Amino acid sequence: MMQLKDILYKVTINAVSGSTGVSVNAVHFDSRQVSKGDVFVAIKGVTVDGHEFIETAIEKGAIAIICEVLPSEIKHGITYIEVEKASQALAFMAANFYGNPSENLRLVGVTGTNGKTTIVTLLYQLFKKAGFKVGLLSTVKIMVDNTEYKATHTTPDSLTINKYLKLMNDAGVEFCFMEVSSHGIHQHRTDGLYFEGGIFTNITHDHLDYHNTFAEYRDVKKSFFDHLPKHAFALVNIDDKNGLVMMQNTQAKKYTYALKTYADFRAQILENEFSGLLLKLNDSELWTRLIGSFNAYNVTAIYGTAELLGLEKVEILRLISELESVSGRFQYLISEEKVTAIVDYAHTPDALKNVLETVNSIRTKNEQLITVIGCGGDRDKTKRPKMGHIASALSTKVIFTSDNPRSEVPEAIIEDIEKGVEPQNFKKTMSIVDRKQAIKTACQLANPNDIILIAGKGHETYQEIKGERFDFDDYKLVEEFLKQLQK
Repeated sequence: MMQLKDILYKVTINAVSGSTGVSVNAVHFDSRQVSKGDVFVAIKGVTVDGHEFIETAIEKGAIAIICEVLPSEIKHGITYIEVEKASQALAFMAANFYGNPSENLRLVGVTGTNGKTTIVTLLYQLFKKAGFKVGLLSTVKIMVDNTEYKATHTTPDSLTINKYLKLMNDAGVEFCFMEVSSHGIHQHRTDGLYFEGGIFTNITHDHLDYHNTFAEYRDVKKSFFDHLPKHAFALVNIDDKNGLVMMQNTQAKKYTYALKTYADFRAQILENEFSGLLLKLNDSELWTRLIGSFNAYNVTAIYGTAELLGLEKVEILRLISELESVSGRFQYLISEEKVTAIVDYAHTPDALKNVLETVNSIRTKNEQLITVIGCGGDRDKTKRPKMGHIASALSTKVIFTSDNPRSEVPEAIIEDIEKGVEPQNFKKTMSIVDRKQAIKTACQLANPNDIILIAGKGHETYQEIKGERFDFDDYKLVEEFLKQLQK
């Protein structure tokens, strides 16, 4: 058991009522999980304010309350700590409670709109192949060396992060690669962690439902680099003009990667096919099974990171050539009828444009490119017409359908998407609300050598409608429908 005063190390405290010498069982920010001898941290969330549950937490046995506003009634025998920012306090407390596990790891965080999952997953694969024990914190899953756990958020809450980092310490993990989302940075979930490196991929139109402006979104990403220590490295994509912004105030050692600009790590695409990419990386040629210019950026970031973490150049090139594509990221299959089906997570205008331009750069134009696309409900509505515009401009045929409509009416989401279709592209489009039927129709419309792109959900194995999650896997469905058509 730890004493409260030890868990509060580095927390900015405004006022204390009661003793900080009490012993603590656990730390919670969800009052439902509190039991006797625990600390409850009252966080003001987007929809729920933890201050409303202080009484409940005390009734359940909490001996200490961490809050931004002290309650009007101070109960005898309970310790109250008033802090500046409860979410930040939780981050430091979580790290202290679990023994600051990030200090015992070589932790690298990846932030940006697109590419985070691919980069952390491929780095995990690469360092595993190099013979290390490795950890992964991603949108898709959490890995503690060889043990897999289910992921619920791109960047989990501070307690969850530190719990898994501690498990990594116990398992003897040396390197850990972690997705760092703008939400996670803004909500201080990564505060109190010791990063050895930070990677910036790019910034495009996303999450403006949460961040009010593009500048705010960019500056939140930048704050991650502002807090990197001197011994860490900052590796940024300078083909994105925001790359230089990320490095403005960082104390970390600065490195760059690019395809179009001079950089520390520079790649040139020599060949781009459905079977993979041939790249010139600095002075070496490299073949990878990953596809498309966006993956050329990802591979360059991976190469740079591996070199900065001390791996030999020749070994890095060999290991990259063995890497497999990530689930739901340009994952493709070719049917017996020679129809190519691609499943991709592209759910932002930029990501969709990247995937469609990649397909168009590889195909001969004698075949159709049939795109199935929707947009998520209860998310940034301003990107919907842009998605409609891009899909209809860059495809031969487009089927607008449901993604995860959540609490919204699917037909209304599709109407928003259709607003972006230019008159000359109307004839290319159709709308089928049922996603399963939309995928089936795409398969029925496809002739030999045609290409079907199913975008938006990628690795997700569910569809979320009116608060319920239903089993739904784009890849399995398209595989099944294409097999049925062969019979």
